Amino acid sequence: MDQDTQLLVILVVLLVLFLLAVIIFVLFSVFMKRKNSLLREQIEAEKRYERAIAETQIEIREETLRNISWELHDNIGQLLTLAKIKAQNVEGGEEMLEVAETIGTGLNELRALSKSINPEAINGQSLLKSLENEVARFNRLKFLSADYDVIGDPVAINPKVEIVLFRIVQEFMSNTMKHSKASTLQIRVHFKADALEVTALDDGIGFDSERLLQKGIGLSNIDKRAELIGAHARISSIEGAGTQLKLNYPLD
Repeated sequence: MDQDTQLLVILVVLLVLFLLAVIIFVLFSVFMKRKNSLLREQIEAEKRYERAIAETQIEIREETLRNISWELHDNIGQLLTLAKIKAQNVEGGEEMLEVAETIGTGLNELRALSKSINPEAINGQSLLKSLENEVARFNRLKFLSADYDVIGDPVAINPKVEIVLFRIVQEFMSNTMKHSKASTLQIRVHFKADALEVTALDDGIGFDSERLLQKGIGLSNIDKRAELIGAHARISSIEGAGTQLKLNYPLD
Protein backbone atom coordinates (compact mmCIF):
# COMPACT_ATOMS: atom_id res chain seq x y z
CA MET A 1 0.00 0.00 0.00
CA ASP A 2 1.54 3.24 -1.13
CA GLN A 3 1.70 6.41 0.93
CA ASP A 4 -1.26 8.12 -0.77
CA THR A 5 -3.49 5.14 -0.08
CA GLN A 6 -2.46 5.05 3.57
CA LEU A 7 -3.18 8.78 3.90
CA LEU A 8 -6.61 8.29 2.30
CA VAL A 9 -7.43 5.45 4.70
CA ILE A 10 -6.39 7.56 7.67
CA LEU A 11 -8.56 10.45 6.47
CA VAL A 12 -11.55 8.14 6.02
CA VAL A 13 -11.05 6.68 9.49
CA LEU A 14 -10.77 10.15 11.01
CA LEU A 15 -13.89 11.26 9.12
CA VAL A 16 -15.82 8.23 10.38
CA LEU A 17 -14.65 8.87 13.93
CA PHE A 18 -15.64 12.51 13.63
CA LEU A 19 -19.09 11.61 12.32
CA LEU A 20 -19.50 9.09 15.14
CA ALA A 21 -18.51 11.74 17.66
CA VAL A 22 -21.01 14.20 16.14
CA ILE A 23 -23.77 11.57 16.20
CA ILE A 24 -22.98 10.68 19.82
CA PHE A 25 -22.94 14.36 20.78
CA VAL A 26 -26.27 15.00 19.03
CA LEU A 27 -27.85 11.95 20.65
CA PHE A 28 -26.52 12.98 24.05
CA SER A 29 -27.83 16.54 23.56
CA VAL A 30 -31.25 15.24 22.54
CA PHE A 31 -31.24 12.89 25.53
CA MET A 32 -30.31 15.67 27.98
CA LYS A 33 -32.85 18.04 26.45
CA ARG A 34 -35.56 15.42 26.76
CA LYS A 35 -34.47 14.60 30.30
CA ASN A 36 -34.55 18.26 31.32
CA SER A 37 -37.93 18.68 29.66
CA LEU A 38 -39.32 15.72 31.59
CA LEU A 39 -37.87 17.11 34.82
CA ARG A 40 -39.47 20.48 34.16
CA GLU A 41 -42.79 18.82 33.41
CA GLN A 42 -42.52 16.82 36.62
CA ILE A 43 -41.72 19.95 38.64
CA GLU A 44 -44.63 21.82 37.04
CA ALA A 45 -46.94 18.90 37.73
CA GLU A 46 -45.85 18.86 41.37
CA LYS A 47 -46.41 22.62 41.61
CA ARG A 48 -49.87 22.29 40.05
CA TYR A 49 -50.69 19.49 42.49
CA GLU A 50 -49.46 21.51 45.49
CA ARG A 51 -51.36 24.56 44.24
CA ALA A 52 -54.54 22.50 43.85
CA ILE A 53 -54.13 21.16 47.38
CA ALA A 54 -53.54 24.67 48.76
CA GLU A 55 -56.57 26.05 46.90
CA THR A 56 -58.70 23.20 48.22
CA GLN A 57 -57.52 23.84 51.77
CA ILE A 58 -58.32 27.54 51.46
CA GLU A 59 -61.74 26.78 49.99
CA ILE A 60 -62.43 24.44 52.91
CA ARG A 61 -61.37 27.13 55.40
CA GLU A 62 -63.53 29.74 53.67
CA GLU A 63 -66.50 27.37 53.66
CA THR A 64 -65.93 26.69 57.37
CA LEU A 65 -65.80 30.43 58.08
CA ARG A 66 -68.98 30.91 56.06
CA ASN A 67 -70.78 28.28 58.14
CA ILE A 68 -69.51 29.78 61.39
CA SER A 69 -70.65 33.20 60.21
CA TRP A 70 -74.15 31.90 59.53
CA GLU A 71 -74.28 30.18 62.92
CA LEU A 72 -73.21 33.37 64.69
CA HIS A 73 -75.66 35.53 62.81
CA ASP A 74 -78.69 33.23 62.78
CA ASN A 75 -78.53 31.26 66.01
CA ILE A 76 -76.43 33.14 68.56
CA GLY A 77 -77.56 36.47 67.16
CA GLN A 78 -81.20 35.54 67.64
CA LEU A 79 -80.55 34.42 71.20
CA LEU A 80 -78.87 37.72 72.05
CA THR A 81 -81.70 39.66 70.39
CA LEU A 82 -84.23 37.76 72.50
CA ALA A 83 -82.17 38.37 75.67
CA LYS A 84 -82.00 42.08 74.87
CA ILE A 85 -85.79 42.29 74.40
CA LYS A 86 -86.41 40.46 77.68
CA ALA A 87 -83.95 42.69 79.54
CA GLN A 88 -85.67 45.80 78.20
CA ASN A 89 -89.06 44.51 79.35
CA VAL A 90 -87.96 43.61 82.87
CA GLU A 91 -88.61 46.23 85.50
CA GLY A 92 -85.20 46.76 87.01
CA GLY A 93 -84.44 50.40 86.57
CA GLU A 94 -81.08 51.56 85.31
CA GLU A 95 -79.35 48.24 85.98
CA MET A 96 -81.57 46.35 83.54
CA LEU A 97 -81.18 49.14 81.00
CA GLU A 98 -77.40 48.76 81.31
CA VAL A 99 -77.75 45.00 80.86
CA ALA A 100 -79.87 45.54 77.75
CA GLU A 101 -77.34 48.06 76.43
CA THR A 102 -74.46 45.65 77.04
CA ILE A 103 -76.30 42.85 75.28
CA GLY A 104 -77.02 45.22 72.39
CA THR A 105 -73.35 46.14 72.13
CA GLY A 106 -72.41 42.48 72.16
CA LEU A 107 -74.97 41.79 69.47
CA ASN A 108 -73.56 44.53 67.24
CA GLU A 109 -70.02 43.22 67.66
CA LEU A 110 -71.21 39.69 66.95
CA ARG A 111 -72.74 40.87 63.70
CA ALA A 112 -69.53 42.72 62.81
CA LEU A 113 -67.47 39.60 63.52
CA SER A 114 -69.90 37.48 61.51
CA LYS A 115 -69.47 39.85 58.58
CA SER A 116 -65.68 39.97 58.83
CA ILE A 117 -65.33 36.19 58.54
CA ASN A 118 -68.02 35.69 55.91
CA PRO A 119 -66.40 35.28 52.45
CA GLU A 120 -69.58 36.47 50.73
CA ALA A 121 -69.53 39.76 52.65
CA ILE A 122 -65.82 40.30 51.91
CA ASN A 123 -66.34 39.57 48.20
CA GLY A 124 -68.50 42.66 48.00
CA GLN A 125 -65.83 45.07 49.20
CA SER A 126 -62.19 45.92 48.54
CA LEU A 127 -59.15 44.95 50.56
CA LEU A 128 -58.89 48.52 51.88
CA LYS A 129 -62.50 48.56 53.04
CA SER A 130 -62.17 45.13 54.67
CA LEU A 131 -59.05 46.24 56.56
CA GLU A 132 -60.72 49.51 57.55
CA ASN A 133 -63.71 47.62 58.99
CA GLU A 134 -61.48 45.15 60.83
CA VAL A 135 -59.40 47.93 62.40
CA ALA A 136 -62.59 49.72 63.45
CA ARG A 137 -63.88 46.51 65.03
CA PHE A 138 -60.64 46.08 67.00
CA ASN A 139 -60.88 49.64 68.27
CA ARG A 140 -64.46 49.13 69.39
CA LEU A 141 -63.41 46.08 71.40
CA LYS A 142 -60.89 48.30 73.25
CA PHE A 143 -58.35 45.51 73.75
CA LEU A 144 -55.78 47.70 72.01
CA SER A 145 -55.52 50.81 69.89
CA ALA A 146 -55.35 50.03 66.17
CA ASP A 147 -54.21 52.50 63.52
CA TYR A 148 -54.71 52.20 59.75
CA ASP A 149 -52.91 54.08 56.99
CA VAL A 150 -52.84 53.95 53.17
CA ILE A 151 -49.91 55.30 51.16
CA GLY A 152 -49.84 55.79 47.39
CA ASP A 153 -52.54 55.53 44.75
CA PRO A 154 -54.70 52.40 45.12
CA VAL A 155 -54.90 50.13 42.08
CA ALA A 156 -57.37 47.39 41.20
CA ILE A 157 -56.41 43.89 42.35
CA ASN A 158 -57.98 40.52 41.60
CA PRO A 159 -60.81 40.05 44.17
CA LYS A 160 -59.63 36.52 44.98
CA VAL A 161 -56.16 37.85 45.71
CA GLU A 162 -57.64 40.58 47.91
CA ILE A 163 -59.45 37.98 50.02
CA VAL A 164 -56.23 36.02 50.57
CA LEU A 165 -54.30 39.19 51.46
CA PHE A 166 -57.02 40.19 53.91
CA ARG A 167 -57.07 36.74 55.53
CA ILE A 168 -53.30 36.91 56.07
CA VAL A 169 -53.51 40.30 57.80
CA GLN A 170 -56.64 39.25 59.68
CA GLU A 171 -54.85 36.19 61.07
CA PHE A 172 -51.92 38.33 62.20
CA MET A 173 -54.32 40.76 63.90
CA SER A 174 -56.13 37.91 65.62
CA ASN A 175 -52.84 36.48 66.90
CA THR A 176 -51.87 39.95 68.13
CA MET A 177 -55.05 40.22 70.15
CA LYS A 178 -54.77 36.71 71.59
CA HIS A 179 -51.06 36.38 72.33
CA SER A 180 -49.05 39.59 72.06
CA LYS A 181 -50.36 41.61 75.06
CA ALA A 182 -49.89 44.64 72.82
CA SER A 183 -51.40 48.05 73.46
CA THR A 184 -51.07 49.34 69.88
CA LEU A 185 -51.32 47.83 66.41
CA GLN A 186 -50.36 49.66 63.23
CA ILE A 187 -51.53 48.59 59.76
CA ARG A 188 -50.00 50.28 56.72
CA VAL A 189 -50.90 49.60 53.09
CA HIS A 190 -48.38 50.99 50.62
CA PHE A 191 -49.12 50.99 46.88
CA LYS A 192 -45.73 51.12 45.21
CA ALA A 193 -45.00 51.28 41.48
CA ASP A 194 -44.43 47.55 41.16
CA ALA A 195 -45.84 46.02 44.35
CA LEU A 196 -48.38 46.24 47.11
CA GLU A 197 -46.76 46.19 50.54
CA VAL A 198 -48.80 45.60 53.68
CA THR A 199 -47.10 46.03 57.05
CA ALA A 200 -48.65 45.14 60.40
CA LEU A 201 -46.72 45.99 63.58
CA ASP A 202 -47.62 45.57 67.25
CA ASP A 203 -45.79 46.64 70.41
CA GLY A 204 -46.40 43.39 72.28
CA ILE A 205 -44.14 41.00 74.15
CA GLY A 206 -42.74 39.49 70.95
CA PHE A 207 -41.13 36.09 70.73
CA ASP A 208 -37.98 34.25 69.67
CA SER A 209 -38.32 34.23 65.89
CA GLU A 210 -35.70 31.54 65.31
CA ARG A 211 -37.26 29.10 67.74
CA LEU A 212 -40.77 29.50 66.36
CA LEU A 213 -39.64 29.55 62.73
CA GLN A 214 -37.92 26.20 63.24
CA LYS A 215 -41.14 24.74 64.62
CA GLY A 216 -43.34 26.54 62.12
CA ILE A 217 -45.80 27.54 64.85
CA GLY A 218 -48.47 29.94 63.64
CA LEU A 219 -46.73 30.65 60.34
CA SER A 220 -47.76 27.80 58.05
CA ASN A 221 -51.16 29.23 57.15
CA ILE A 222 -49.71 32.63 56.33
CA ASP A 223 -46.89 31.13 54.24
CA LYS A 224 -49.24 28.84 52.30
CA ARG A 225 -51.71 31.61 51.58
CA ALA A 226 -48.98 34.00 50.45
CA GLU A 227 -47.37 31.38 48.22
CA LEU A 228 -50.71 30.59 46.60
CA ILE A 229 -51.06 34.13 45.18
CA GLY A 230 -47.37 34.66 44.43
CA ALA A 231 -46.84 36.96 47.41
CA HIS A 232 -44.07 36.95 50.00
CA ALA A 233 -44.83 37.11 53.71
CA ARG A 234 -42.26 37.59 56.45
CA ILE A 235 -42.88 37.67 60.19
CA SER A 236 -40.14 39.08 62.40
CA SER A 237 -40.16 39.53 66.15
CA ILE A 238 -37.91 40.42 69.04
CA GLU A 239 -38.73 39.39 72.57
CA GLY A 240 -39.99 42.45 74.42
CA ALA A 241 -40.07 44.59 71.27
CA GLY A 242 -43.16 43.49 69.35
CA THR A 243 -43.90 41.56 66.16
CA GLN A 244 -44.09 42.64 62.53
CA LEU A 245 -45.71 41.15 59.44
CA LYS A 246 -44.44 42.39 56.07
CA LEU A 247 -46.51 41.21 53.12
CA ASN A 248 -45.38 41.95 49.57
CA TYR A 249 -47.52 41.26 46.51
CA PRO A 250 -46.09 42.09 43.05
CA LEU A 251 -48.31 44.21 40.81
CA ASP A 252 -48.40 43.42 37.10
